[in-house]
Amino acid sequence: MNIDEKDRLILKLLSDNAWMPVTELAGKVGLSGPSTSERIRRLENNGIISRFTVELDLAALGYPLQAIVRIKPRPGNMHIVEDMILSNPGFLDCDKVTGDDCFVARLALRSIADLDPILLPFHEKAETNTAIVKSSPLRSRIPV
Repeated sequence: MNIDEKDRLILKLLSDNAWMPVTELAGKVGLSGPSTSERIRRLENNGIISRFTVELDLAALGYPLQAIVRIKPRPGNMHIVEDMILSNPGFLDCDKVTGDDCFVARLALRSIADLDPILLPFHEKAETNTAIVKSSPLRSRIPV
């Protein structure tokens, strides 16, 4: 599918506010409402937009801390460790990666004391390396 500058602007504006009314979006893009709606439908049908979502303020929900955890399963434990990550609701995101670590995950924490109970079960099956997130100056940028 060819993506033009209007499509890119629609994607940018929707990534900033997925709830923006089509009439407002159309005005910012310089198209009619029906034309903008059709472009959005086309982007959805081609799998470029897969869903509309909401961004949560984790601190307001009682999770003021986040941690990045690199996880290196011990031999033979890859699927077990993956299942452990998937079944623990404290994990927000997880990527399988190349290199020394197999997984890079993000945790939501109410306090630093929450870290050990989450990671302790992993120590038998994997090595972990944790960094506390100080801030996130860039999240989910759309590629140019």
